[in-house]
Amino acid sequence: MTKPLATFKWILPALLAAAISSCAPAPRFHTTTPTAAGPSVRQSPPPSQRLFAWYDDGGPGEVAIHVSISKQEATFTRGGREIGWSYVTTGRTGQPTPTGKFTIQEKTVDKFSNRWGHVEDEYGNTVESSARYNDPLPPGQRWVGASMPYWMRITSSGIGLHAGPIPQPGTPVSAGCIRLPRELAPQVFEVVNIGTSVRVSP
Repeated sequence: MTKPLATFKWILPALLAAAISSCAPAPRFHTTTPTAAGPSVRQSPPPSQRLFAWYDDGGPGEVAIHVSISKQEATFTRGGREIGWSYVTTGRTGQPTPTGKFTIQEKTVDKFSNRWGHVEDEYGNTVESSARYNDPLPPGQRWVGASMPYWMRITSSGIGLHAGPIPQPGTPVSAGCIRLPRELAPQVFEVVNIGTSVRVSP
């Protein structure tokens, strides 16, 4: 009996370790594979994973942004090499984000919309979460423009990139602008300039 018992005592920890490792959650970051053609080959992560990755090398070359509406993703490049990617959310049905080639026209850290916002009562409580500037209001209520931090305008009609919620990665829910994850927007804002290329494709 001594020998089987000793064997059992040795095997039991190994079995427990294997069981624990098999239950471990999948990593929430996305891995990349180096290639000769570029820094990485990236597959789109499922919505359960992180919203973005940023690996700007700060090297030479102009920054450019490509937004894919069908993928609800943005890719950031510097001198043609990828320096980051992100989930975004673009315009919902009835309020689409325009497609085409644009440039950054304006940069503002603290921007508030003059078209969309919410309605508050006299005590500051939100009574309507989505309202236009010119919607009629009952007495005692006021319209408050939506906050659009790290605003990067791309059209004269009020479309741009900015920090904002992405509640359903892969689903367009904005009023036309391109929302970036709040943690990423300051980094993108820092590296773009007036004139930076932004391409929005279907």
